[in-house]
Amino acid sequence: SRDYLEHITSIGPRTTGSPENEIVTVRYLLEQIKLIEVQSSSVHRISVDVQRPTGSFSIDFLGGFTSYYDNITNVVVKLEPRDGAQHAVLANCHFDSVANSPGASDDAVSCSVMLEVLRVLSASSEALHHAVIFLFNGAEENVLQASHGFITQHPWASLIRAFINLEAAGVGGKELVFQTGPENPWLVRAYVSAAKHPFASVVAQEVFQSGIIPSDTDFRIYRDFGNIPGIDLAFIENGYIYHTKYDTADRILTDSIQRAGDNVLAVLKYLATSDMLPSSSKYRHGNMVFFDVLGLFVIAYPSRVGSIINSVVVMAVVLYLGKKLLQPKHKTGNYVKDFFCALGITLISWFTCLVTVLILAVFVSLIGQSLSWYNHFYVSVCLYGTAAVAKIILIHTLAKKFYYVNAGDQYLGEVFFDTSLCVHCVSLVALTYRGLCSAFISAVWVAFPLLTKLCVHKDFKQHGAQGKFIAFYLLGMFVPYLYALYLIWAVFEMFTPILGRSGSEIPPDVVLASILAGCTMILSSYFISFIYLAKSTKGTMLALTSVCAVTLLLVCSGAFFPYSSHPAGPKPKRVFLQHVTRTFHDLDGSVIKRDSGIWINGFDYTGMSHITPHVPEINDTIRAHCEEDAPLCGFPWYLPVHFLIRKNWYLPAPEVSPGDPAHFRLVSKEQTPWDSVKLTFEATGPSHMSFYVRTHKGSTLSQWSLGNGTPVTSKGGDYFVFYSHGLQASAWRFWIEVQVLEERPEGMVTVAIAAHYLSGEDKKSSQLDALRAKFPDWTFPSAWVCTYNLFVF
Repeated sequence: SRDYLEHITSIGPRTTGSPENEIVTVRYLLEQIKLIEVQSSSVHRISVDVQRPTGSFSIDFLGGFTSYYDNITNVVVKLEPRDGAQHAVLANCHFDSVANSPGASDDAVSCSVMLEVLRVLSASSEALHHAVIFLFNGAEENVLQASHGFITQHPWASLIRAFINLEAAGVGGKELVFQTGPENPWLVRAYVSAAKHPFASVVAQEVFQSGIIPSDTDFRIYRDFGNIPGIDLAFIENGYIYHTKYDTADRILTDSIQRAGDNVLAVLKYLATSDMLPSSSKYRHGNMVFFDVLGLFVIAYPSRVGSIINSVVVMAVVLYLGKKLLQPKHKTGNYVKDFFCALGITLISWFTCLVTVLILAVFVSLIGQSLSWYNHFYVSVCLYGTAAVAKIILIHTLAKKFYYVNAGDQYLGEVFFDTSLCVHCVSLVALTYRGLCSAFISAVWVAFPLLTKLCVHKDFKQHGAQGKFIAFYLLGMFVPYLYALYLIWAVFEMFTPILGRSGSEIPPDVVLASILAGCTMILSSYFISFIYLAKSTKGTMLALTSVCAVTLLLVCSGAFFPYSSHPAGPKPKRVFLQHVTRTFHDLDGSVIKRDSGIWINGFDYTGMSHITPHVPEINDTIRAHCEEDAPLCGFPWYLPVHFLIRKNWYLPAPEVSPGDPAHFRLVSKEQTPWDSVKLTFEATGPSHMSFYVRTHKGSTLSQWSLGNGTPVTSKGGDYFVFYSHGLQASAWRFWIEVQVLEERPEGMVTVAIAAHYLSGEDKKSSQLDALRAKFPDWTFPSAWVCTYNLFVF
């Protein structure tokens, strides 16, 4: 696998439509597949097909847009028994990469693993019951186009009953199962039974499918357009260098490749010999609760069983608390009142904890020191974590001193334990009611503490919070706390790098501070009682406040620089540089404006503040101004992420003159019998183009020849079409239909087309090279040439 990986990445960046992707990589894959075929066992039959699909679809990713592809490349291999097969399991990877990245983890390593799995399976003398189809797709980075071309058009697609998708959201490490289904619990059981090194989490699945993470995979295409269940695996570690020049083969450990290969081989072999695969529709209903235990093994059970377990746990809490709350008043004293007061104080402490860290985060963001923890994660813990803990301790210390003046320490400790138990129980009920499989976490956080409390209750009553009680209490809390810390590690492993590429509008410190506050609330919940059992909290408060204050001073002074170019673990700042010539036409076709410049987008909240000292010409005097009458502000957006990145810069530069200029023309304008206007266009140009539409007041876009025929708006109300082609594509001809309710002098619709030159000589310009050379080594400037033409009709 490593030999395959190093050869593919040595080709360099492999954007769809480039010779590196369409010719060199495809030729290498076919050569290796041919060698594997020669060495294969006689019990198998191998068929190879190179597919060049053309198609279109709409997707609700990034606010919604439409995609069109022409003559892109899929290399498809079918391994089946000598007598053929009626059913198949699909393994999918993609060999294309984003521009300016060698794409080792995303996704050359997965294709390398699949080649090796194909070699091992084909050389085995053990016959398969079903076919295994290996899809090496050449246009995933073009927003999932190649998988759509395969699943909607290839003749072998009808054989597929399940799939495994191999992806990356980081570089190396363990590959996490972060999506399964939809439904089809038998697939999770298959993975748990077969995988040699299982690593899976239903929590990751529900977080990813919530849309919080701005990413998507081919899993969506097979699910939505193929109606096929599957398993989505991805490398998640070290997302700092994902989609950058640092995503190289040498950063992926051989252990990671071996581990992934062992798992994929075992699961594919299991499915290809499974009796369930042909009749998978019989087992499709129901979801699974699944989670790994510290990466050692996976626990999985049906969600209905999870609901029963959750209900039993809730009933146990109801009985435990009900017995206390419903006892006669002369026995319980003021327990009911104290319980609800404790609940109120706990909620107040959590609310003030959140407000405190948010105030800190907003302050840090306003003074321009956002992301100070990006290269030093401990800074976030020392700043926001200590503030959160200190605030919770302060509120409870004040409550103990001024409200619970005459109450005993043991009594208060018990009341606040019961309060925390109640809060987690309410959380368990809410998550179970919403049908979320992640409710198992709340069940763990209720069941183990309750059992612990029942076991140590007698000793606590007799001797108070002595050493024996504390030891047993900590032992009982070990499981929920260990698992919570394990999950929290995974959350920060994935989310921290994402906050460095989440756009200019979301303050990352606010997000991270909120997550840390939430983690503090959960982790402190069962230890609040110790605040009331402790004689004094002054020392703890002083230590926490001192750490927070010192860290804040250091952050304000700029002591913690967010980025790093350290060879062992780079954490670069991402910047897009597009050298563009823009031409704006009026209703008569005359040019009313023409300019050229380098359009600059920073992918994080800090904008260009850290870059300006190194490149003085990039400053606030050249901030880009939105062209209000143009779709997406009149700039050549590669993807519709305009709502995530509103701060950009436009540095004047000479015009670009690519050798393969884009051409766009109106072919025809027709009045339809249903009183709409049909505009037919034709476009030719490089492998990647973006088409934008904005209807004028009194006009609506009723239909078009793209997707399923129904126009899909992006955020903001404009329409965005992502276009790409492989080699030797014909002119792109399409039409839009505009319903004119009221004719206006400014026309009915504005359209624009941007041509992106992502490979070859046309991608370069001397001005881009000169500007990029000025950027410090802790940045990753991804640069290309483009043109933008706007027309009014």
